[in-house]
Amino acid sequence: MATRGFFGRRPATDVAKRLPPGQHLTDDFPVLSYGPTPDVPLADWRFTLHDGPRPLASWSWDEFNALPQTTWRGDIHCVTTWSKFDTEWQGVTVDDLLRAAGIAAPTPWVLARSFDDYDTNVPMADLANGQAMVATRFGGAPLAPEHGGPARLLVPHLYFWKSAKWVKGLRFTARDEAGFWELRGYHMRGDPWREQRYTNDP
Repeated sequence: MATRGFFGRRPATDVAKRLPPGQHLTDDFPVLSYGPTPDVPLADWRFTLHDGPRPLASWSWDEFNALPQTTWRGDIHCVTTWSKFDTEWQGVTVDDLLRAAGIAAPTPWVLARSFDDYDTNVPMADLANGQAMVATRFGGAPLAPEHGGPARLLVPHLYFWKSAKWVKGLRFTARDEAGFWELRGYHMRGDPWREQRYTNDP
């Protein structure tokens, strides 16, 4: 299957310029989760787009992996202050999901929903135009469960809590609804370059 480029923020080559304020570089890939890793059998996995409660389109694991695949390489940044450079992910862009469903985004706001009942809000403006994907592979291998496998949202230009693990769908909402961590004081957007960690950050 052909793999296309996924174009988002192109980081500068100088390490200092690639680190957002308050971040430090790690060679590890820390595992941070609120609760236990859910068991998500591939036979039961489905990814669904909703407009509020109404389903718009849905794919099984095999159907999802038959969609156009895209590879993205770049840096990721966690709100807990670590950054990891030169990561490689493969999956289906949100643009291609909407295209496969034959729809345009019905609202400007989205909640990413996960199998562990986690959710996080992401503006559609941060998901469109090649900026985000539902990733199923990391570093050339299937995405490990502790890192969100079988599939996680990847929004690399925002803090990594926005890249919801174990994702099962996107729900378009009539307003910008706070998700799990946003309800607990985290920023509604989470731009690492502006240090939008908490509610009162600009």
